[in-house]
Amino acid sequence: MATPADVKALFDARLKEANPPPDFHPLDLDRAKDEKYLKRVLSHADKDAKAAADMLWDILTWRKSVGASDITENTIRLDYVQEGVFFPRGRDVEGCLLLIFKAKMHVKGQRDYEELKKIMIYWFDRVEREEGGKKITMFFDMDGSGMGNMDMELVKYLITLFKLYYPYFLNYIVIYQMPWVLSAAFRVVKTLLPSQAVAKMKFVTKDTLKDVVAPEQALAVWGGKDNYTFEFVPENKSEHTPKKVTFAEQGDSQHSPGEMLRLVPNDTILFKTDGDEISGQFAITNMDESAVSFKIRTTAPEKFRVRPSSGTLASGASQTVLIVVQPGIQLRTVTKDRFLVMSIQIPKTDLTPKELTEIWQASTGSKTDEYRLKCQFPEKDIPKNGNVLDGRSLDKPESVSSTLSNLEKNYITLHRDMKQLKMLQFITLMMTVFVGVLGYLLYQEVIEEPKYCERL
Repeated sequence: MATPADVKALFDARLKEANPPPDFHPLDLDRAKDEKYLKRVLSHADKDAKAAADMLWDILTWRKSVGASDITENTIRLDYVQEGVFFPRGRDVEGCLLLIFKAKMHVKGQRDYEELKKIMIYWFDRVEREEGGKKITMFFDMDGSGMGNMDMELVKYLITLFKLYYPYFLNYIVIYQMPWVLSAAFRVVKTLLPSQAVAKMKFVTKDTLKDVVAPEQALAVWGGKDNYTFEFVPENKSEHTPKKVTFAEQGDSQHSPGEMLRLVPNDTILFKTDGDEISGQFAITNMDESAVSFKIRTTAPEKFRVRPSSGTLASGASQTVLIVVQPGIQLRTVTKDRFLVMSIQIPKTDLTPKELTEIWQASTGSKTDEYRLKCQFPEKDIPKNGNVLDGRSLDKPESVSSTLSNLEKNYITLHRDMKQLKMLQFITLMMTVFVGVLGYLLYQEVIEEPKYCERL
């Protein structure tokens, strides 16, 4: 299997053979030495070392051509930024940061397109640094937008950034409250994406948003609990300069240098049955030099008891976390649920609840570490028959796929019928006007004209 070292070797060989040598930015060349970044490129290229090395070369070439590493708050149109068309806020149910595009605040042709592209690169680079390269979700807020707000050139550019220049960076594409008049435009967007990315597109309404973004993370204008109003805050790079994980540092340890916590197991919670109780556990160890506070979140809090769900740890201290499936919950419904462990540095462990709350509220993605865990349940405990949708079992993916396919076909048929109905209404109106005019002319010819002649 290809490794980051293979990608680095291929890239270095090409760099050495290049004549003349490319004048890549020093910060961009650091990417080719960062194992974490190389892993992202390799994953994006489906574990193909040659394709990954070529992609890495193309990324650095593109970054040089647009001057990506030189784009800062001093080189972009801050008046555009402060309008709040683009901004990061909140997280999806998997803990990935939302990069929000407020469509109704953008009118095609009103702003300099090249300046908009620089702003998009600025935000992509900034959240990439602040999130340590973790995936983000592109959130298209289409509420209140219309044809004048739909800028396909801009949307295509956003998709291109994810597709070619920011490897393994996209979690979901969420389209919120899309007006039906723009549905054709987003069908075009689908054609721009590889098949695995199309599966990441999620069309949601105010009622279904909770399936992708929890109410606590959703803006109040979406019906959520976050009353945030966008205000541009300059970036403090010193707080989130990523700590590089080199090949020498990585070794065989499950813990990556620069991370606050070590989790055992580090990616999967193994559940087991003990009488009537189904439970799993994992251990958290504070690997940081300072004390830390941790919180544990899940995609389905109503299904689990987590003890403890938060706490503090001194440097080197450990804590075992017990997770119990609530009584009456079918395992079939929780096999895809996830857990998120968040941690933040604190000055001491004996802080009051109020002090801890204030520290967390003042934190940003740059100051927190995040760890994701999936669930694994004993196969014997998972029921063979799950819930049913319209008489079809949900245990079979093809049944769900078939159901969704039928819904999509019905949706397309409905819109086609609506268009035909509008056309018939237009034709009926025109015929009514024509008949009215014709009747008036006949009236003039048959009735009014003879009367005029009689008077003569």
